[in-house]
Amino acid sequence: MAQGFFCGRPAAGENLKMNTKRNTILAYAYSFAAWFGITNLWVIYLGQQGLPLIQIGLCESIFHVASFCFEVPSGMLADRFSYKTVLYFSRIMAIISSLLMLIGHSFIWFAISFIVSAWSYNLQSGTLEALAYESLPQASRDARYAKVVSMISIVTEVGSTAGVIIAGALVHWHFEITYYISIVLGIVALGTIAFMQEPSVHGPREQRQTLAMIVRAAVHELRHQPVLRNLMLLDAVISTAGTAFYYYFQDVMTKADFAGWMISTLMLVSSLGSIAAMRALPWLQAKTSQLQLLLGITVAMTFALIVIAVPSMVAMIVMYLIIQAITAVMYPLFNAYYNELIPSKQRATLLSVASMLFSVVMIVLFPVCGWLVDRFSFNVTFGGFGLVLLLATIGWAVRQKRAA
Repeated sequence: MAQGFFCGRPAAGENLKMNTKRNTILAYAYSFAAWFGITNLWVIYLGQQGLPLIQIGLCESIFHVASFCFEVPSGMLADRFSYKTVLYFSRIMAIISSLLMLIGHSFIWFAISFIVSAWSYNLQSGTLEALAYESLPQASRDARYAKVVSMISIVTEVGSTAGVIIAGALVHWHFEITYYISIVLGIVALGTIAFMQEPSVHGPREQRQTLAMIVRAAVHELRHQPVLRNLMLLDAVISTAGTAFYYYFQDVMTKADFAGWMISTLMLVSSLGSIAAMRALPWLQAKTSQLQLLLGITVAMTFALIVIAVPSMVAMIVMYLIIQAITAVMYPLFNAYYNELIPSKQRATLLSVASMLFSVVMIVLFPVCGWLVDRFSFNVTFGGFGLVLLLATIGWAVRQKRAA
């Protein structure tokens, strides 16, 4: 301590404290820039570029397929290079993806952009959190990490909401500016990475499962655990319904000539509703069982989709807000129920299976929904989705009762 003082330099403990604080603040800044939702209205953008909805849907499917294929190579990069290097690669890929969205004027170029975006997503997944965790003092690491992750989630949500509000205002005025902003934010994120301090000692990284391992586990577990299989399929279908509704409703707003301020206002109200729903979820979980809550929310989602069959813009807007609030609580709700059903030793594998099922359902249903909306209408497509979901929910409830 004395040596650090007389040399005019901070002592080792003070250095660690400063590096921890700096890395934490920079992690928040990176999260805001990386997750700023300025390009979240990409369905509107691709529609303005002349793509039909089925091709727009295929772009999303390609994203999920690419994410599968890049899971192993991205894991190899994460194991081979430093956290900062992996984050650099991630943001460079994100910038390239935005550039391709600007210079590409055909389905092929947009599809390539989505492939690059998937790689960016895979590289970033879990890397920032690992860097933040290992930057904390070891003695208080676990306790402080929960607060850091919570703040990262809040900053991410604020950035995503702020970005989509700005994007809504630009829909009818040089909408391509959103991708220029995305590029600038990518450069800002690169700057925050440059100022981060790489942890001097890396902890052992979580072993990543290959796609083959997940598929084998999925086949085995879903064959021998019918209750869990039905639950995961229901989770995948409901989550896909909410995601598809969110993105294809952007096309509805465009065709209905929503003004930019109307789109921004709807996005803001939707985000506030989602936050309120997530805040209310712990209270609801304390008042009722996970299964009852799950059935209630599934029924609410089904009812909201069926109401969409009514060709009323007011009804669609109200149901949009309800569906987005429901979608916001589906992930934590299903995860809580999985934790009740799945032994701890199998949890990581089976959660990977649930994630894989969602991606598979998205790959198949997302472009199909786009084709149906083009072929028939938004109301018919999602009203029909609601009826199918109603039948599936009834069947699942009957099977659950028999299994019990």
